[in-house]
Amino acid sequence: MEDYKWYVLQVYSGHENKVKSRIEKMIADLEGQETKTMIREVMVPTEEVTELRNGKKVKVQEKLYPGYVLINMIANEETLHTLENTQGIIKIAGGGVKPHPLRESEVNKIIRREERPAASGVAEEIPYKVGDYVEVVDGPFTEFNGRIEEVYPEKGKVKVVVSLFGRPTPLELDYLQLKRL
Repeated sequence: MEDYKWYVLQVYSGHENKVKSRIEKMIADLEGQETKTMIREVMVPTEEVTELRNGKKVKVQEKLYPGYVLINMIANEETLHTLENTQGIIKIAGGGVKPHPLRESEVNKIIRREERPAASGVAEEIPYKVGDYVEVVDGPFTEFNGRIEEVYPEKGKVKVVVSLFGRPTPLELDYLQLKRL
């Protein structure tokens, strides 16, 4: 008997959750058929991120791999045929006739990243560093360009120096209010 392994399904971008639901519904509808037990889990890896919307921080679930769905199954002729005929799936990634499974280390890394708790009171990872040139995209200084002078990960803020009336003016802004130039 073959083992359950993780495989990657390439799907239409934006349809990951629909494909996951279709596969889960298909499994539920297969009464007594062997295929039902050969597909163990379907997963759309996501991560909680903070975005700035209308000046407020909002936590949203963002797909780690847009256009891909992970599936834990026994890959045989029956399961592969079933998936190939599922609407929304472009192909089973990683091979021609018999796809290659993900390595256990890759799967563990993806699952650990997905299950990582959201930082609460912990320093945020700021995608900018001292010396980066940025444009302010939110707030009263929108469309001003400047250079990052300091980064405050514990506050989720950066100090940006912009030119205001011809003079260098330091501003402390949330990193979500910026865009790299």
